[in-house]
Amino acid sequence: MTTPAVPAPARMPVLYLSHGAPPLADDPLWPAELAAWSAELPRPRAILMVSAHWEEAPLALGATERAPLVYDFWGFPEHYYRVRYDAPGAPELAASVRALLKAPGTPVQDIPDRGLDHGAYVPLVEMYPAADVPVLQISLPTLDPARLMDLGRRLAPLRDEGVLIVGSGFFTHNLAALRHTGVPGWSAEFDAWGGEALAARDVDALLDFEAKSPAGRLAHPRTEHFAPLFVTLGAAGSDLDAQSTPVDGFWMGLSKRSVQFG
Repeated sequence: MTTPAVPAPARMPVLYLSHGAPPLADDPLWPAELAAWSAELPRPRAILMVSAHWEEAPLALGATERAPLVYDFWGFPEHYYRVRYDAPGAPELAASVRALLKAPGTPVQDIPDRGLDHGAYVPLVEMYPAADVPVLQISLPTLDPARLMDLGRRLAPLRDEGVLIVGSGFFTHNLAALRHTGVPGWSAEFDAWGGEALAARDVDALLDFEAKSPAGRLAHPRTEHFAPLFVTLGAAGSDLDAQSTPVDGFWMGLSKRSVQFG
């Protein structure tokens, strides 16, 4: 009797999403946008998350078994600290990441008790609420855009193994300069510029966003929330031409622009 062939996994797209704060779950629009987005994606075998909220060098791999979430925020109502997301760990994915990144001078470390932070689990609760897809989070080892692009290129083969690579940040992020109402000019200007640069596939402009964008230093006084975009761009490769923007608009004055390649 011939054993049926196991179908090869679909090549996965790669995402950059604006992940939101814990109150995202209470927004009247955003959770449905994320749920509709994930419903249109191929089913991933695993998810690799790169979040703005974990900077660690050399690059670190988080928990490969279920571990408590990292509630890396302060001053919120108690129920936000009771959220659970018990997705399976992804030890096989961790092994693949180690193999892809193994090279002289590029050490990879393991932090086995490091659970998912809110940049990872807050959007995943909305996109994959059953928590039945294995998830691995890795750290941002640098904020240098060119080096993060290279990291994305090295991780890109995972897409052919059915892995959904997600860069999780926020398209504009300056909490200190927010107004009580409306969208600040700096946020609107940067969002419009960034949307045009992405649509034009102008990677050079994006790499030099602090100098070339309007209000770039106001939109990102520290660049960790824009940095995951460069991992996404590197992993996208030739799929830069297959681009969509499933989520846009603003939340509390910040741009929630999120993009998909492939």
